[in-house]
Amino acid sequence: MLAVGMSAFVGTHLLMSHPLRAGMVRQFGQGGFLGIYSLISLVAFSGAVIAFGKASSSPQLWEGQAVVPWVLASVLTLVATALFLASLAGNPALAGTDVAGLSTRLPHGAFKVTRHPMMSAFTLWGVAHILVAPNARTLILAGGMIALAVIGSRGQDAKKVALHGQDWRVWMKRTNFLPNPAALGHLGLYWLGAVPVWLLLTWLHLKMALIPAGIWVWFEAY
Repeated sequence: MLAVGMSAFVGTHLLMSHPLRAGMVRQFGQGGFLGIYSLISLVAFSGAVIAFGKASSSPQLWEGQAVVPWVLASVLTLVATALFLASLAGNPALAGTDVAGLSTRLPHGAFKVTRHPMMSAFTLWGVAHILVAPNARTLILAGGMIALAVIGSRGQDAKKVALHGQDWRVWMKRTNFLPNPAALGHLGLYWLGAVPVWLLLTWLHLKMALIPAGIWVWFEAY
């Protein structure tokens, strides 16, 4: 059931984001499309999460709570948080953003790292969860999110080229599709914002999902 649920979530998301989007916007308007898109995505993802909770968490491919995978996953989720926060400002990939003259701009901040910081954040989130919970149900759920982020990024590039032509082609040449770890320092002040957000989210992970995350694994007894 989990595989069916994630397939439905990924499939409907990709269909509505790309081939069906223009027709749905014409039929229902931008607001109507976003409402339908959000509702279908929420229902599909909720079904996948419920199936995830019912699926077995064993066997484990390795000990996910050992120090090395746990530290790696914690670092990846912190990086993902910084990338996600940075992706909310000045991101030409976001819907409705004016990209006129993009070919004259030089990438800065998160876009020194990747032109898809939000999608990269989701990908890192998925990888981190697989590291600490290497079982079939996590591979399906997190792997589906990774596939959605990667395929969605490719589809986004294709859509932007079709809409904006040379502006986006030049932007693609100046930016990386895959994140460049050496450029993470360009996130600057977003690191300061990421730390408290990451601490809060990982604390909520323990309190709401009853599964420790980040540094809170050492405080789960409390």
